[in-house]
Amino acid sequence: MKIISYNVNGIRAAIKKGFADWLVEENPDVVCIQETKAQEEQIDAALFKSLGYYSYWFSAQKKGYSGVGILTKIEPDHVEKGVGIEKYDAEGRMIRIDIGDISIASIYHPSGTSGDVRQDFKMQWLDDFQDYVQNLRKEKPNLILGGDYNIAHKEIDIHDPKGNKDNSGFLPEERAWVDQFIAHDYIDTFRYFHDTPDKYSWWTYRFQARSRNKGWRIDYFFVTKEMKSRLKDAGILDDVYHSDHCPIFLIIK
Repeated sequence: MKIISYNVNGIRAAIKKGFADWLVEENPDVVCIQETKAQEEQIDAALFKSLGYYSYWFSAQKKGYSGVGILTKIEPDHVEKGVGIEKYDAEGRMIRIDIGDISIASIYHPSGTSGDVRQDFKMQWLDDFQDYVQNLRKEKPNLILGGDYNIAHKEIDIHDPKGNKDNSGFLPEERAWVDQFIAHDYIDTFRYFHDTPDKYSWWTYRFQARSRNKGWRIDYFFVTKEMKSRLKDAGILDDVYHSDHCPIFLIIK
């Protein structure tokens, strides 16, 4: 099974930039989408159906903001929208599908770049998200948590660690959260297979950052330790250009 995670920075904009054609060429089984920036009725479900995908969406209440979705060629046994906490679910932060004994989530973690209020919101979300998935894994031990985490974990994951040490997305407390999250028996699947430097999944639109590869690795597939024996490969598709992010992939048995 090939699973993609992709912050598309607007699903309608991505479609105009050839997202559907790319989807046919890449041919993943499941696609976790973040930052749809659309209400469900604004998304062309018929297009994805014509490509062989069931589509499920969880939009923010605020129009043109946040939102997540999942495309899947395999009809899920169950679809779960949100985490059951109103202030997060109002922002369309997580959607999950169950396929057999595997549960796959598309998650869009908040950004803290707009100031202290949102940074505090982000840190509270991270703690509440972890509590949610820790409880979930008691029922669904085979968890795949794909999405935009808005945190570069280690110095290898960012082009300028010294220059960004005080910036949201690379703050010590954010990086420490990832450390302890992994310590709760989660696997960063890209790092499980690769110790490659200079591999990123997001670049600012400014300063010709992408052409100069001045990026951050902030998109991840974390899986529970129970999935370890089923991992086959993981990687970053940094030659795909519908967004300021690029897709990441995970292949499992």
